[in-house]
Amino acid sequence: MRAAADLCRRSLSSVLRRSCRLYCTDQSSRVKIFDRNLKRKQRDRAAWLMRPEDSLLDAVAENLLDRLEDCKKTFPTALCMGGSLEAIRRLLRGRGGIEKLIMMDTSYDMVKLCKQAEQSLPNKNVETSFIVADEEFLPVKESSLDLVISCLGLHWTNDLPGAMIQTRLALKPDGLFLAAILGGETLRELRIACTVAQMEREGGISPRLSPLAQVRDAGNLLTRAGFSLPGVDVDEYTVRYNSALELIEHLRTMGETNALFQRSKILNRDTALATAAVYESMFAAEDGTIPATFQVIFMTGWREHPSQQRAKRRGSATVSFNDIQKQFGGGS
Repeated sequence: MRAAADLCRRSLSSVLRRSCRLYCTDQSSRVKIFDRNLKRKQRDRAAWLMRPEDSLLDAVAENLLDRLEDCKKTFPTALCMGGSLEAIRRLLRGRGGIEKLIMMDTSYDMVKLCKQAEQSLPNKNVETSFIVADEEFLPVKESSLDLVISCLGLHWTNDLPGAMIQTRLALKPDGLFLAAILGGETLRELRIACTVAQMEREGGISPRLSPLAQVRDAGNLLTRAGFSLPGVDVDEYTVRYNSALELIEHLRTMGETNALFQRSKILNRDTALATAAVYESMFAAEDGTIPATFQVIFMTGWREHPSQQRAKRRGSATVSFNDIQKQFGGGS
């Protein structure tokens, strides 16, 4: 009996390993940029520090959800994973025709916070459930969702293409993927101030802020993950703070502090004070406040379906551009 149980266990492990290899890219097995366990702890802390309403998170969530109003179809079953869960839940307001909403996060405390908020102010006509899981290993059946939303969460995954491939597979044909991630121009003022202060005080630099995707990469990510009709657009939000310390505290309440594996775990006091001084001297406004830029990349993709628009076969055009130019371009 024990031998049979061991054989069954080994077979199950083999199946799980094969499924992991199916969804993850080769790069994810070799390179680990972010400490996912540390990021979970940071989000646990953020759940306790989070403001009832955050103007930045609310603005990004509202912008992302506005895209549902541009869709004629409805999305009965939706998954919202990581990032600004509570802002999405609170601002949904019946958009998308969602009937069942699954809220997912790696942080137990963040899921608990959302559950408590749902109990105190429930979404009418929406059946909401909550699970603790990782975006890199989605516990969702294939072709089971109509909509997947990720608002400011996926930029912390080690294998972003692999996570997006899993998301596509979890969607039903003609299912929609909506995501917002922080772009490479985010916190550019803080990056400059950190670099200058470290060069002055320590004679070199170490990674204090995480690397982020560039705008040109977003379309490639959607295409690589197999989404059809990919769409990418960018928005920048400038938030003003009274000091660099207030900015750092805001990043903590959002769960957006450094989670790099190769991070320096000790921040020299002199370097920290120099960073704040450089920040204020280079970027402070006349009223004494300092700006912080948050670049947000919005991505839209659909799982392939025969009803979707498709590009015509190359060479199938019946009118040449030269003819169009002659007819409408005149002599210019």
